Amino acid sequence: MSVEIVTFGCRLNAFEAEVIRSKAEGAGLVDTIVINSCAVTNEAVAQARQSIRKLKRERPGARIVVTGCAAQTQSRMFADMAEVDRVVGNDDKMRSDAWREARDAFDIGAREKIAVSDIMAVKEMAPHLVDGFASGLPRVFVQVQNGCDHRCTFCIIPFGRGNSRSVPMGAVVEQVRALAERGHAEIVLTGVDLTSYGADLPGAPKLGMLTKQILRHVPELKRLRISSIDSIEADNDLLDAIADDARLMPHLHLSLQSGDDMILKRMKRRHLRGDAIAFCDQVRRLRPDVAFGADIIAGFPTETEAMFSRSLDLVEECGLTFLHVFPYSPRPGTPAARMPQVAGPEIKERARRLRAAGEAALRQRLQAEIGATRDVLIESESQGRTEHYLPVAIAGARVGSVVPRMIVGSDGERLTT
Repeated sequence: MSVEIVTFGCRLNAFEAEVIRSKAEGAGLVDTIVINSCAVTNEAVAQARQSIRKLKRERPGARIVVTGCAAQTQSRMFADMAEVDRVVGNDDKMRSDAWREARDAFDIGAREKIAVSDIMAVKEMAPHLVDGFASGLPRVFVQVQNGCDHRCTFCIIPFGRGNSRSVPMGAVVEQVRALAERGHAEIVLTGVDLTSYGADLPGAPKLGMLTKQILRHVPELKRLRISSIDSIEADNDLLDAIADDARLMPHLHLSLQSGDDMILKRMKRRHLRGDAIAFCDQVRRLRPDVAFGADIIAGFPTETEAMFSRSLDLVEECGLTFLHVFPYSPRPGTPAARMPQVAGPEIKERARRLRAAGEAALRQRLQAEIGATRDVLIESESQGRTEHYLPVAIAGARVGSVVPRMIVGSDGERLTT
């Protein structure tokens, strides 16, 4: 074993895992396991700790390095674990010298495990062209933005990622072109607060302009997908691209968090319930077949049953297909952690009801697809995804290819052809 990456959390972490692998192997690390952690919930942090203990039992001779958002925000907690050899900060993990320092620290048996710099001092973002993606891999991610300037009351992520910073447009276009030329059929633009893209760049270009530049200058790209966005920041160029270019996939994942206006205000979100519904209606007029996903938090502090019911109703009112449900968990240092808390069993029950609504919505959308012909990106020997990110049971096609298929049925979880 050389370097193994165990990744938790978001798509951005999945992209960064490949950068970490390249940097760590280039620095000469061997027999090393890197835990790329997530801090979005207490459960995510607990999973990382459990994984560390399990991996050390299974591979006692391996070095264990912890990085990612939880390592940035709770570095001492991880350093105090006997199983951990090094804690590397969230910005540091993207730099070769941090991995060379980790290698040297192993060699000399350094007692100080923590190598975490001040994330708030990071002002710029360098592009990272990933060579580790296997040629022909169906879907790959391109990081165009990192950090967040907003301070939602429940969220610890700005303290793990720093303030918002963007990759220059030209560098993004070149990276997408290079990946498309290597045979990757679908590129996913990813970031922490994607719709804040460009505010720190000369001329303050927005995500919509970046999207149009990619589509214009990389004609060989088959499919472009956008990861989670804040709908209130979606600009007109982005809406134009959604309406006008079939290569931009008709699937948007929205950071909604709640369907109740008072809870949204207590979260310090910048949209209201009506804004979310109006956005979904607007996009659906532009691209009638669009599929929406959303993040929703169950049991935010002070949430009553009536408030929760408005989140539940949002699944139908926005026409959501994919639901990512977060049972609220207080993150130390956030304002929401000091608010009156909802009882744990009630949070779990509300999360269960939201997930059930999401499962029903997905089944309904799968059923509605029967009879349509969709372009399916083949992800494995047995499954692909439509333009709308709907899973398809499929066989007999080359992995990485995009093939048209008539949808003939559904098993409740996947489409069949």
